[in-house]
Amino acid sequence: MVFQVILSLIALLYVGALIIYRVFLHPLRKYPGPILAALTEGYEAYYNIVKEGGLVAEIERLHDAYGPVVRVGPNTLHFKDKKAFHDIYTYGRTLIKEPQFYHGLMAHCEESSIGFTDPEEAAKRRNLLGPLFSRRAVVALEYTIQAKIDKLITLLIEVYSFPDSSLDISSAYLSLTLDIITSYCFGECTDALDSPGFSHPFIRGMEAAKTRLWLIRHFPFFLSFTLRMPQKLVLWISPTFKGYLDLVGGLERQVDSLLKNPESAYNVEHETIYHHLLASVASQDRPSRKSLLDEAFMLVGAGTGTSSNACTVGTFYFLKNRIIRQNILLELDEAWPDKDRPVNFVVLEKLPYLTAFIRETLRIAPGVIHPLPRMTSRNLATMIGDWEVPPGTIVEMSVLSMHLDSDIFPDPHTFKPERWLTVADEDINKMLENLSPFSKGPRICLGLNLAWCELYLIFANIFRKLDLTLLVTEDTIEDYSKDYVDAFVASWGKGYRVFVDRERQE
Repeated sequence: MVFQVILSLIALLYVGALIIYRVFLHPLRKYPGPILAALTEGYEAYYNIVKEGGLVAEIERLHDAYGPVVRVGPNTLHFKDKKAFHDIYTYGRTLIKEPQFYHGLMAHCEESSIGFTDPEEAAKRRNLLGPLFSRRAVVALEYTIQAKIDKLITLLIEVYSFPDSSLDISSAYLSLTLDIITSYCFGECTDALDSPGFSHPFIRGMEAAKTRLWLIRHFPFFLSFTLRMPQKLVLWISPTFKGYLDLVGGLERQVDSLLKNPESAYNVEHETIYHHLLASVASQDRPSRKSLLDEAFMLVGAGTGTSSNACTVGTFYFLKNRIIRQNILLELDEAWPDKDRPVNFVVLEKLPYLTAFIRETLRIAPGVIHPLPRMTSRNLATMIGDWEVPPGTIVEMSVLSMHLDSDIFPDPHTFKPERWLTVADEDINKMLENLSPFSKGPRICLGLNLAWCELYLIFANIFRKLDLTLLVTEDTIEDYSKDYVDAFVASWGKGYRVFVDRERQE
């Protein structure tokens, strides 16, 4: 009994001392913010888990209340300042990815180009993969993207040509981008477009994972424990895990075959990630089996959700706004008179209005909206914007704070492609400098060339070849940028449905 009392007193003293330190003595004590955020990381966990991805919205509210720098954690500062954004991401070569965040969120692929927190490890991996995602490589493999788009268009015309056979277009886009990324990276396709109702198990699993994402981020041992459980037990507890297990199983078989017989890498139609990852003659320089699997799975996840989300958002505004629709169709009709013949990415990227439309889509629907934390040097103070930040501080900023900045993008909540066409060159350059859908700097998205190519080809083909009708219901959102859900990438809150108007199509 006495021992328990002593332990309780020690615990109370520790908690009391921690409170006093974090509130009154911590190096970040001078920065404003909620007292609970200064006391515990649980503040972030509450908004991520209990409020179901509400942290980004809460951070915006905090900036309205406290100003451009807010203490959002015991050792974390969030900024709302474009100079600070560039100091953290564009020029922040001495900053490292904050390990706790990335080892939690990327527990399933921590030995990947995204998961590596060490800048040198990440740079080595990016140097290996870079050639496959260069502009030249993307243009050379453009036909793999076009083939999947053609398949989707055929399916939409054959199956979804009546109001009572409408579809949630986001599922179709998820299936399309999943097939594109797996075909492009591995030379083998998941054939998600063949699944009835675009309900491939991996797609269903991705949708279900949104509800568990932040639980895994804050309690990563849940995922580690789950991955060690027998597969039958995992599927009994959570059937939606089947898509993940099937995909990982397929990647394992491919990797094991390549490690056993490296020459088999050349049995596919085009170069894959493995041609580059296994290119080193010295075996000690090659990624481990786990690292190969982590990289492969990371590329699938990153290449599926972000591009499909942009397609879903862009298509909504195309269908909703008559003027936008007319401008795009007029431009496509002129540049692509015979829609039965394929059009190249190189041609499409020269179209000014389509380019403005894609830029505006990426402004409203960037790849990742959750703040990506970086750690400053543990030895020296760092200038972030106009603020001198103490050593070892976590600094971050949501890209939405950039994209919805009225000083950069006037009337930021309005989807307006014309903003990219009707201003002076210096203003366009200013907007381009601050448009950051793929982040910036040394950790910029590896697949950005592929993403741009996908968006040009998908939008051009869907808009030119299909006459889609938007089914407006009381649940259809009216302004995506005010109704986002933070699921790491933005998640469409309520969705919408479309069908191909067969009469107008013919």
